[in-house]
Amino acid sequence: MRIKDGFTLRELCGEHVVIGEGLSQVNFNKILSMNDSAGYLWKEVQGKDFTLEDLVKLLTDRYEVTAEVAMEDVKRMVSVWQEHGVLE
Repeated sequence: MRIKDGFTLRELCGEHVVIGEGLSQVNFNKILSMNDSAGYLWKEVQGKDFTLEDLVKLLTDRYEVTAEVAMEDVKRMVSVWQEHGVLE
């Protein structure tokens, strides 16, 4: 999977928010806000192909979390990203 071109992570008022850069990406009914760990993952994989396992490895390398817990978190996060249409 891969983050679609045209989406950029910005920090606004201390929050990580994904912004569509281009009129076709703009939908003001949905704002994708992320916590620090999701923002970290986004920054690490933007512009690259990645798997769920890649995301889990990034989390377990950076945070004190088991692979099982990280996988559950990654699955939830990827589901949200898919809902918002930012993945291809």
